[in-house]
Amino acid sequence: MWLKWLPWRYVVKRIARARGFIDPIAVLGQLHRFQQPSEVAEPLELLRAGVVFHARGLINTKVIQHNLDWVWPYWVERQFDPHDESFIPRAFSITHVNLSHRNWTAVGLPNGLELPVIDPRGLVMPFWDSWTIDAWVIADNGSELIPSRLEQVNQKLLISGGVAVTTSSSLDGLRLDVLVNVMVIQEVTHCVMEIRALSDTSANLVISVRPYNPEGISFVHDILLREDLQEWLINGDGKVVFDTRPDSYLLSDYLAGDVYYRLHDKRSGSDTKDSIKCEVGMATGAALFSLEESKLRTVNVMVPLEPARMSLSKANGGLAKVEDALWEERLNRCAGMSVPDELFNYLYDCAVRTLILHAPGDVYPGPYTYRRFWFRDAVFILNAMMAIGLLDEARRVIDSFPARQSRDGYFVSQAGEWDSNGQVLWIMHRYLELSKHPLNGNWVDSIAQGARWIERKRLRRLKNVPHAGLLPAGFSAEHLGPNDYYYWDNFWSVAGLRRSSVMLESVGMDKLSMATRAEADLLMEAIEESFRWLKVDPQQSGIPASPHRRMDAGAIGSIVVGYPLELWPAKDSRLLATANSLMERSFVRGAFFQDMIHSGLNAYLTLHVAQVLLRAGDSRFFELVENVARLASPTGQWPEAIHPRTLGGCMGDGQHAWAAAEWILMLKNCFVREEGDRLILCSGLPRKWLLSEGELFFGPTQTKFGTIEVRVINAGMSLRVSWKAKWQTEPNEIIVCIAGEEPITLLGSSNGVELSVSNIN
Repeated sequence: MWLKWLPWRYVVKRIARARGFIDPIAVLGQLHRFQQPSEVAEPLELLRAGVVFHARGLINTKVIQHNLDWVWPYWVERQFDPHDESFIPRAFSITHVNLSHRNWTAVGLPNGLELPVIDPRGLVMPFWDSWTIDAWVIADNGSELIPSRLEQVNQKLLISGGVAVTTSSSLDGLRLDVLVNVMVIQEVTHCVMEIRALSDTSANLVISVRPYNPEGISFVHDILLREDLQEWLINGDGKVVFDTRPDSYLLSDYLAGDVYYRLHDKRSGSDTKDSIKCEVGMATGAALFSLEESKLRTVNVMVPLEPARMSLSKANGGLAKVEDALWEERLNRCAGMSVPDELFNYLYDCAVRTLILHAPGDVYPGPYTYRRFWFRDAVFILNAMMAIGLLDEARRVIDSFPARQSRDGYFVSQAGEWDSNGQVLWIMHRYLELSKHPLNGNWVDSIAQGARWIERKRLRRLKNVPHAGLLPAGFSAEHLGPNDYYYWDNFWSVAGLRRSSVMLESVGMDKLSMATRAEADLLMEAIEESFRWLKVDPQQSGIPASPHRRMDAGAIGSIVVGYPLELWPAKDSRLLATANSLMERSFVRGAFFQDMIHSGLNAYLTLHVAQVLLRAGDSRFFELVENVARLASPTGQWPEAIHPRTLGGCMGDGQHAWAAAEWILMLKNCFVREEGDRLILCSGLPRKWLLSEGELFFGPTQTKFGTIEVRVINAGMSLRVSWKAKWQTEPNEIIVCIAGEEPITLLGSSNGVELSVSNIN
């Protein structure tokens, strides 16, 4: 408190002016005028992350542009190349960061804490934010195969069982294949690289330790060779183990330059020293394995990650590999899907595995940049996990939410973001609705406190104020813009209060339940009243991000009233006008382009619009779904935001779990969708799928009525739609909606129908 009495503003101004700097207090004051007054100018968590991110960017600025003859990761090779479409001028850029190819893919095991990351050219980062390992082929005649410098490679996520990333490249008679996965070896999980090299002339496979990763410089201060030269020790604690002794090895520090330079000068024998130290932190090492002409050589590289957190499991009547058994157990509990589009099937299977990997305890939006917890991302991810059957994993995460709640009832992941309470209350109810479990006593106080926090947080109902009765201005979802009275926050709060009312009533807290429901109604009234202040007609142009904003890309937040909250009817004119306005003004290449903050195409936000259209029976939804499928990386992933020209990641994590969750929910809703007390089947299946031979299948998926599997078979002149359900509560109606045909309404006890479909052949 004593800091308040210090004249720190005056001191800062005087020091700045004395040194010839602009007054920082005046600058900050001017910046704040561009946003609504708020308790928190920007969440500390974002500021902290931004400082760390750009601190690395400053180091990148000092290192990369002055050493462009080094071998760099793919994003640097592209972004710093003036002939490449990814090129970004650097003249006035204070920091140099990856803005063009933020693409990577994680491998790991269910419940595993470490998620090794592989970049688009096979560069492997075994630990979070660590140094990396790269592989090249260097021929004696001067030919080089360095994947990060190639325009094209073949990369794919292998999903037979668990996950593995394979990267294959070739050039001028040289070939390199790198397979990366995580295995349990002697009760320790390892990142394992199986590297295969082939050359039509004498050459060397080079395996190199690199002092960088997909974000930029990651220091390597020392490398020690030991264990008969089959093991490297990096920075004193990171081990790299080879299954065979290198034929030679080379080490280099920053002053001597990249070890790459020494490969053509010295490719036989070994350095006389078995270690190197680099005060700058740019040490590099290379292990060389000789290649005979046209003879394949395989080298396995193993990096110990952590003690295995599981015991050996038995499967198929015998002792199975631990990793296979772990994946089999988890995947067997997940809903499966089959449609006549192999890309859709592949992306679905990849997305399921992405969610499993990113829920080791908490749930994370990504394996690297976003390996931290946010309620917002967690709620969407948990909703998808529960839909495919991972209820136990979801319960484990939700059970941790009360511990993240402050004494006044605020669910805090980032201060200044007012959507979290509504989201937590909504997902708690969704879990209870799907699982049919009674309300946990430990949750009751948390729910009541969370609902009261929303009530206390709301502004007073002052006259002649557009935001009267809404939540205060906040930073909200950071991609909506500066602090404002966002409808996103308020719609979530209405939904959270309504769901709280139901939960409280279920444990006999009728009085509080009624009060909470009334509070939800009052907040919805305040939202509706604020529409009178809008600069646009909501019936024609839609709902902007806040009562103080015009229609812009931030209006994507208002879509939440239709999906996933369903607070308005499916064909509400204001909701559909919002979707139409966004598609007309804010779509690029058929996908939602968020031109604030993200400045890229957003797969998961595009799917939010598609969900609204699907619910309204608008066939345009499927075109959006197909566009999102085309934006996926070769490994079946979507970065948080995608560069509209290069189609590489330009914002956030390179493997975005929220995007994977939305892909799962989108396809699930195409087969099975809840609407009030009705269950709607097949409403999102396009006619071209229905005309195909074979079976369409999804399930078992969890609904509030119970689990259900849905099958559709083309039987010649008709379609046979069948389902197998384990009802806990029968739906009042089951409506079968086939594209181009009249819907058929059946009783909840039905288990199938055969439809005569016009021109089915």
